[in-house]
Amino acid sequence: MTMTNASTALIEEIKTILAAARQKAATAVNFAMVEAYWLMGKRIVEEEQNGATRAQYGDSLLKHLSKGLVAEFGKGFSEANLRNFRQFYLTFQGAEIRYTLCSELSWSHYRLVMRVEDPNARLYYIRECAENNWSVRTLERNINAFYYQRLLSSKIEPATAIASPNQTLHDFIKDPYVFEFLNIAEPYSIHEKTLESALINHLQHFLLELGKGFSFVGRQFRISTEISHFYIDLVFYNYILKCFVLFDLKTSKLKHQDIGQMDMYIRMFDDLQKQPGDNPTIGIILCADKEETVVKYSILNDSEQMFASQYRLYLPTEAELKQLLENDRIAFALNQADQGSQL
Repeated sequence: MTMTNASTALIEEIKTILAAARQKAATAVNFAMVEAYWLMGKRIVEEEQNGATRAQYGDSLLKHLSKGLVAEFGKGFSEANLRNFRQFYLTFQGAEIRYTLCSELSWSHYRLVMRVEDPNARLYYIRECAENNWSVRTLERNINAFYYQRLLSSKIEPATAIASPNQTLHDFIKDPYVFEFLNIAEPYSIHEKTLESALINHLQHFLLELGKGFSFVGRQFRISTEISHFYIDLVFYNYILKCFVLFDLKTSKLKHQDIGQMDMYIRMFDDLQKQPGDNPTIGIILCADKEETVVKYSILNDSEQMFASQYRLYLPTEAELKQLLENDRIAFALNQADQGSQL
């Protein structure tokens, strides 16, 4: 190796060391400030409680405190920000702070998370941000799209949502999926091929919506027997679940023929494409609408490899998701009652 090449390699190595050190320093400073904001909120709340005999004491305290801090430390300590610090402490009080605050999250992340009312949802978003390096924009999109609630709607027992650190299949499947990033205006009429192309054209957004561990394998993926060829709309591999995930797009209501087709695709894929060490293939039918009767009286009801999820081309409202979750609960309860009566 020449002196020039050796010097170039050394320079690049040192650059990498410096970049890593700067990142560590920035992370440490960021976390120190987040902790400081929490401690400031704690002191504000304690002081307010001591002076609670006067109704306007809190506002007067924040105004006086802001004036003194802004004079020395700048505009970052306005009354509005001090209220945020107070809310930060009130949201994450007591021993919970030790296990909740993560160095991977910035103050901007926490400002979004602390506005989430459900404590389980807050913990979920914090965990996902830390584990998957969500940007502030990604976190905001997922909160606005009710990411956590949509995972719940794919589960029969919502209380199990974060009961265990071990990942389960239901931690990866949502209902509904939201494709608002396609910017398809309502009222809409869209063909399956058009939807498929649009998702591929926005693959990065699509992968973010799918969730953790997905990598794209192919579209219109051909799978062949001795005499026939079949084409699967979209194929992914999930390196966490260690299995292929097949998507079949349906722009109409779910039909029993769609379920039979996906069942065949899964069986063929397991037989012809699954590698040693892979887990069984998963199939997801993405449909514009699904009827619980079709789900109940089909192999979907008992299958551990096949799912039907609706998709939305716009961000759902909280009321819509609550209704969806309630419908799933009712359908599950009726199904359990029917099974019990047959025993």
